[in-house]
Amino acid sequence: MRPRTLRTALATLTAGLAAVGCLTAAGPAAAQERPPRNDCSPAVSLTGFSDTLDKTTHDGTYVGNLSALARDRHGSRAALSDRSALFRLDARTLKPRGVTPLADESGAALDAEGLVVSRDGTYLVSSETEPSVRRYSRTGEILDRLPVPDALRTAPAGRAQANGSFEGLTLLPGGRTLLASMEYPLVGDPADLVRFQTWQRTGRGDFRLGAQYAYRTDTGLGVSEVTATPDGRLLVLERGFTSGVGNTVRLYLADRRGGTLGKTLLADLADCPSLGATAKQPQPNPLLDNFEGMAVTGRSKGRLEVLIVSDDNQNAAQTTRFLRLRVRA
Repeated sequence: MRPRTLRTALATLTAGLAAVGCLTAAGPAAAQERPPRNDCSPAVSLTGFSDTLDKTTHDGTYVGNLSALARDRHGSRAALSDRSALFRLDARTLKPRGVTPLADESGAALDAEGLVVSRDGTYLVSSETEPSVRRYSRTGEILDRLPVPDALRTAPAGRAQANGSFEGLTLLPGGRTLLASMEYPLVGDPADLVRFQTWQRTGRGDFRLGAQYAYRTDTGLGVSEVTATPDGRLLVLERGFTSGVGNTVRLYLADRRGGTLGKTLLADLADCPSLGATAKQPQPNPLLDNFEGMAVTGRSKGRLEVLIVSDDNQNAAQTTRFLRLRVRA
């Protein structure tokens, strides 16, 4: 979904450039150029980006509005459109291999925002419409629907704001705890507090309600995605938009401590090198867009490989863009 516009303009940020040095070999060998680090911060480096899917179609379905990513079985990637389409992507090229339509129990479209691929190959999908979390088969049939606390339902049924509920979804290591992140605060909660709801998988394979956590966002930002790290902590993407300035996108590492989630800033993505990326509207860094989906896809040299995707809202001024990050967490 399109992020909420901030009331106060943000100062324009300048993309950080990685230093390039040279390495001198022992003896008479000539100096060699050291490859660029492409650092966004001491904890995060940008290894590349791709606009290959921007304004494309697959089997007659628009490949955009991408709001969630997950590591699928057999090494592929799953990408969820908030217009009720689930794409299976090639892990290397990111080109679609197939698409599965999704719907609710009455056949209506979802405002699908969060995605998890279970070990058995089924999909857990959150929607902001009610909000809801449903479990789907590989071919798109509804298998189950998880309970949701009354307070988290969209007003007037509950206290959630319209288009401000279940934006992120992740399964913690071990596969027994599912976590959904609210995008914005409930009516009556502090302006910087959002709730993370968990469910516990039972021995029968279904889910029952679990603990709820409080997470504090930066001023004016919402949570657009959350994904678990292999050690059970959380990567959290906070995002906002200011007309005439552009997007703010920050990556945090969060850890559960009692009933709250403490967080550490890993990187402000405006500080990443642009690597030649271009923007169709003003941005603090032309690399930036409306980033909403995120998945840990592997580990390399002691760092996590993280894939992030933007939701272009099927808008000519926005781009469907993938970022590949290497994260020390």
